[in-house]
Amino acid sequence: MYRPLMHSPELLKGTLQTILLKVLQDNGKMYGYEITQKVKELSVGRILLTEGALYPALHKLEAEGLLQTETVLIGKRVRKYYTITVTGKSLVKERVIEFREFIKTMSAVLQVQFA
Repeated sequence: MYRPLMHSPELLKGTLQTILLKVLQDNGKMYGYEITQKVKELSVGRILLTEGALYPALHKLEAEGLLQTETVLIGKRVRKYYTITVTGKSLVKERVIEFREFIKTMSAVLQVQFA
């Protein structure tokens, strides 16, 4: 059985905010666990976000005005939902373009060809 290789936390560190913004832009309001599962699904199991990485990144994006939160009481549980703000939506496009250019640059530097 094939098991995909997970990407190292060091590689993800510089891209986590962009990933979170893009996932929230594409999927709307989501809570933390839901975000981790969506990223896992989209990456075919290669990106597994831990709480220790996810929540500090979400809090930083919120502090920067790129995300907003909504607390919802579900039964006896409180669930915190995250949505991207207008400012976040304008930034995510720039970040995705910047990241695509970075991938092209790294491919050239490492002399890697993608299909």
